[in-house]
Amino acid sequence: MALKTKPTDEFRDHISTVDDQGKRIWVYPRKPKGKLYDYRKYVSYLLLALLFAGPFIKINGLPLLMLNVVERKFVIFGVLFWPQDFFLLVLAFLALVVFIILFTVVYGRVFCGWICPQTIFLEMIFRRIEYAIEGDYTKQKALDKMPWNTEKILKKGSKTVVFLLISFLIANIFLAYIIGVDELQKIATDGPLNHLVGFGTLIAFTGVFYWVFAYFREQVCTIVCPYGRLQGVMQDKKTVVVAYDYNRGEPRGKLRKNQERTEGDCIDCNQCVQVCPTGIDIRNGAQQLECINCTACIDACNDIMRMIDKPEGLIRYESEEALETGRKWTFFTTRVMSLTGVLAILLVALTTLLMTRDEAEATILRTPGQQYQKTEEGHIRNLYNISVINKTNHNLPLSLKLLDKEGTIKVIGSELVLPAQGIVEGIFFMEIAQEQLTGLNSEIEVGVFHGDELITTTDTKFMGPAK
Repeated sequence: MALKTKPTDEFRDHISTVDDQGKRIWVYPRKPKGKLYDYRKYVSYLLLALLFAGPFIKINGLPLLMLNVVERKFVIFGVLFWPQDFFLLVLAFLALVVFIILFTVVYGRVFCGWICPQTIFLEMIFRRIEYAIEGDYTKQKALDKMPWNTEKILKKGSKTVVFLLISFLIANIFLAYIIGVDELQKIATDGPLNHLVGFGTLIAFTGVFYWVFAYFREQVCTIVCPYGRLQGVMQDKKTVVVAYDYNRGEPRGKLRKNQERTEGDCIDCNQCVQVCPTGIDIRNGAQQLECINCTACIDACNDIMRMIDKPEGLIRYESEEALETGRKWTFFTTRVMSLTGVLAILLVALTTLLMTRDEAEATILRTPGQQYQKTEEGHIRNLYNISVINKTNHNLPLSLKLLDKEGTIKVIGSELVLPAQGIVEGIFFMEIAQEQLTGLNSEIEVGVFHGDELITTTDTKFMGPAK
């Protein structure tokens, strides 16, 4: 019997889309089909629907998601965050990183193949348009090699126009997540000349998206994306990946009629290579840098196995350890349980902080250069500046009260009204009886009220005579 061996690691010395001279090898993947591809389409349609509907979905008057870096205002699931909530965003980011690590440790790069926007846009929108206009991979190769004629100009020109239109639409959606759909509508209705920065950003986004999906393509995954580079660190032999069963498939050999087969189940048809969107050969081994776990090779191989009356699953989701030992994969490993515990702690902490977060945040400081004043009644008076940030989408008339001492607060000028998602600033006098003070600088606590509701508290210093 022929010896069944694991493929060598020679392929790891170079990237599949670069030749020996360092030039790019353009990838022409065959149009995929199969059960897993259909599942990916359903997942992609759902995620695309959520992505395009996201800017228009509002919770309590706030968008579902908005990351306004310019105004340093962030909305996540209808909750408004300001720079003062930076620690919450850091905690949420840490939880996301731990989740990604945990997910990768267990399931490899399933995110890349099924959920990543780059993969969804490229494989489920742009490539499908390309297949519709230019045909499958053999026709695309022939079209690129032929001289410029009427057919080539029409096909390439129409594809470029459609790609630009879709890139412009995607750019609008992404800009809506940054500045909000209301501001985006102003750019569209008021005219580009009145919003040169916004319109310029929109055009720049369009150009970037077109370049990425028309030319750069799979190199985003193999060269730019840090997640692909880090997968080798996060994954181990227990990680479930798209893997070729070399025990069953090797040695490879062409299928011949009326001849007893002594080779493995792999008939070396190269269908798994032809359908791969990053141009790799999955049979070289598991955990390849370029593999995004899109499962196109699984569908292609299963189709061949059905045709030659062999069991499906020569290429399948499997861990490298399971291929080597034959033992069943298990989720409950020490590494997975440890990461799960860390993630649970972060999520509990984040949830607790979010539930106990005040609706507003106030900063009260003594007015610089102002000394305390002594009233006729023997009370001490200080002048303060106040700034309050609104973390809700409602206008909030405010009042100020001392919480730990007896005294009065008098706002100078108009009353404090906190605008929705905005900031209000004011000046007020605080007056306290001298006998309540502890010295030159006394700690005091001030409550900010909306009607009878205490919405936040803050501490400050009160200057008085030294004792």
